[in-house]
Amino acid sequence: MIYLGADHGGYELKEAIKAHLTEQGIAFTDCGTHSAESVDYAPIAKDTCDRLLSDSDKSSLAVLCCGTGIGISMAANKVRGIRAACCSNYFGAKYTRLHNDANVLCLGGRVIGAGLACELVDVFLHTGFEGGRHQRRIDQIAAIEESYK
Repeated sequence: MIYLGADHGGYELKEAIKAHLTEQGIAFTDCGTHSAESVDYAPIAKDTCDRLLSDSDKSSLAVLCCGTGIGISMAANKVRGIRAACCSNYFGAKYTRLHNDANVLCLGGRVIGAGLACELVDVFLHTGFEGGRHQRRIDQIAAIEESYK
């Protein structure tokens, strides 16, 4: 399952990603927002990430969009267990999965167009975690997170 969330700045990009996923037959859940009316990104990020983490399918991922992708990624990364990355190029979207095991891709609706966004979503969804030496680093990130209980 893919969980999608956006504020008003990322709404149109989220809608384009929804159409792209529908075309490919990929299941998703739209966590809002459902219009271009102004809404804060932090509650959307929290709700989307909570849904992702509560999914029994541990291969599920999320895509969050705001104007730049930055604010919503900062909010998402406050949720324990989330590794969100704001990406605007193919290399970043691929390697954030391959080396960082990111579970949330963040995109900026005012930064990239729908075509590039869909390409980034594709590479993010179809790239697995390489593991090996990278697992040690993921464990170090988790240890930092745990130290702030």
